[in-house]
Amino acid sequence: MRVDHSQAAPAFARDTEAFLAYLGLERALSANTLSAYRSDLDQAASFLGRQGVADWRAVTRAQAAEWVHSLNRRVCAPASLARKLTALRGLARFLVREKCRDDDFTELLASPKLPRRIPGTLTPEEIARLLAAPGGGDARALRDRALLELFYSSGLRVSELAGITLQQINLEEGFLRVFGKGSKERVVPVGAKAAAAMAKYLEAGRPQLVKPKTGSQVFLNPRGTALSRVALWMIVKKHAERAGLMKSVKPHGLRHSFATHLLSGGADLRAIQEMLGHSSISTTQIYTAVESRRLLDQHAKFHPRNHGAAGS
Repeated sequence: MRVDHSQAAPAFARDTEAFLAYLGLERALSANTLSAYRSDLDQAASFLGRQGVADWRAVTRAQAAEWVHSLNRRVCAPASLARKLTALRGLARFLVREKCRDDDFTELLASPKLPRRIPGTLTPEEIARLLAAPGGGDARALRDRALLELFYSSGLRVSELAGITLQQINLEEGFLRVFGKGSKERVVPVGAKAAAAMAKYLEAGRPQLVKPKTGSQVFLNPRGTALSRVALWMIVKKHAERAGLMKSVKPHGLRHSFATHLLSGGADLRAIQEMLGHSSISTTQIYTAVESRRLLDQHAKFHPRNHGAAGS
């Protein structure tokens, strides 16, 4: 049945909004992600409506494929196309799960191959300057020094660092227990310098930040509540500037540096995978590309045959 596109939008919107509400409530996706998905799905609905499709429940595999082909004809960037397909696939699976459809109309759609992005890292020298940046002995300086030391020593995710509690830490044994993605627990080593900085903060810094309603979170703000991920980002940025680092230093860069420096020091890739909490070794293998690039840079910089050395 062909329908007028002006009447098709409300029918598409009904299932789109239900899907986005599910993502917001059950999956806790950010407002920015939901807005991007809504834009992608509205774009697909507009195209499909012009093809005479009544609503999401009537879309065929061929019609979904034609929308993807239209994006390719417009030379849609691979990353943008991948996100649009993620939104459409998620919606299709949601409709099947809600028993609004019997089939997944996206199951035969091929995703574009995205280039693997090599994460930015700091050199060991830059890390040393960053860790030395928090000066003084007040509560905030002790907190920031402990935070940065633990960040680099353990390679935690930002959310893991922000949410860490006193019960997760065992400084005497030199490890902490982390609950990462999917609530998976893993044991992460804490190096000697990080353990020392943590001990000093817990003894002399954190008690000054504690308030009557403070919980067991380790890293506190002046109100006695846990530091947010945004606050962590600001702390890293502040001390990177104080250290005179010219690079754009982000919290995740300390995690990348942790992994890269372990690999360059000879650590086993499987051990790094376990410490980072990666479910797949392929995710960890990107750090081998970082190390390979470093070696190529060193060769290009220092090998005499790369600098027009005179022949015999």
